[in-house]
Amino acid sequence: MSYMSGFGNEFATEALANTLPQGQNSPQKPAHGLYVEQITGSPFTAPRASNQRTWTYRIHPSVKHKPYEAYKHPTLLGTPFGDIDTSPNQMRWDPPAYPSKPVDFVDALTTVAGNGDSFAWTGLAVHVYAATASMDRRFFYCADGELLIVPQEGNLTLRTELGRIDLKPGEISVIPRGIKFSVLLPEGKARGYVCENYGQPLTLPDLGPIGANGLANPRDFLYPTADFEDESGPHEVIAKFGGKVWCGEYDHSPLCVVGWHGNYAPYKYDLNNFNTINTVSYDHPDPSIYTVLTSPSHPAGTANLDFVIFPPRWMVAEHSFRPPWFHRNIMCEFMGLIHGVYDGKEGEAGGTFAPGGYSIHNCMSGHGPDAAVVEKAMNVDLKPQRLESTMAFMFESRYIFRPTQQALKSKALQKDYYIAWQGIKKMFSR
Repeated sequence: MSYMSGFGNEFATEALANTLPQGQNSPQKPAHGLYVEQITGSPFTAPRASNQRTWTYRIHPSVKHKPYEAYKHPTLLGTPFGDIDTSPNQMRWDPPAYPSKPVDFVDALTTVAGNGDSFAWTGLAVHVYAATASMDRRFFYCADGELLIVPQEGNLTLRTELGRIDLKPGEISVIPRGIKFSVLLPEGKARGYVCENYGQPLTLPDLGPIGANGLANPRDFLYPTADFEDESGPHEVIAKFGGKVWCGEYDHSPLCVVGWHGNYAPYKYDLNNFNTINTVSYDHPDPSIYTVLTSPSHPAGTANLDFVIFPPRWMVAEHSFRPPWFHRNIMCEFMGLIHGVYDGKEGEAGGTFAPGGYSIHNCMSGHGPDAAVVEKAMNVDLKPQRLESTMAFMFESRYIFRPTQQALKSKALQKDYYIAWQGIKKMFSR
């Protein structure tokens, strides 16, 4: 499988020679007997720098299908998220268990929290998945938002309308709003996280005083080349639309794009390529310095969604408490762990923060390192230290994460999470 690199570039790719027309986008009779279809991911009059659209040249137009009907999906939820009161308590969950029967990626999606309003293009939803079957003649698309997929365990093969993406833990993929895809499990099972972004499309953050270099480099984002499927017979397409789940029957595979050109397409990124910026003097830096992608909001400087990672890095701060300090934020945090140990949660009191687990620390709710980390960090010899074999991340939002009822009733919820901080000693003296 080949890829094209560069974030947000205008790409042109064809699986059959002479598929793409020259000099115009919609010829009267396209080559190879194809149909022309444009996919627009931004308002038509958006500024050129933020205008997103892709021209596809396909065997069947997307309009060719039977009517969609309601699909019973008990765990994939949408806005509004208000079926239960949201408390200011810190919350943490164990990793989701794998089902004992075959369950594919779509049916495995379970909504754990959300905010905003998909009808108003604000906010997001967070889902987890623990899947044990590949999608066979089944496809999925989300009209409510783009999907940021963060695998935690097991490789994924994403077969999208615009090409194939092979994805492994430590990599992420973004599937734009409306793009159809299916998920294969090469290893038979997979687990991870999905953020459904209702707001502005994810983009690279401005670097400001950092300068021209650092964080995620645009050339490290990879886009798929055209790869089509000419299959007839029944195919099922599951749609997330208006906060609900729908199902449509097609008489062909929707992965029938023979060529495309544009800048509205799925992509992937290897988190190991992130150029971490850190302090070389004192104090622990704000997590914003680890932002990979951001969905901007208003006023400037806030975000509908920030995707932040905590990768392997050197810790060299002098005369400092090196882990994350105790803090209360106006921004709200959903944290997950891909592998290793997160340096702010190393103790076992109140339960462990295991790979595949996740936590929610909402607006102005106090949080920070657990008692074991506090004791260690205040007494450790402050030599340069290399944090190895770790990868944690945050979905950070200006909107409060509202846990779903199913998440609060889950056996994975750690009801004693608060105990993680109860062992912090009083050391005050006059």
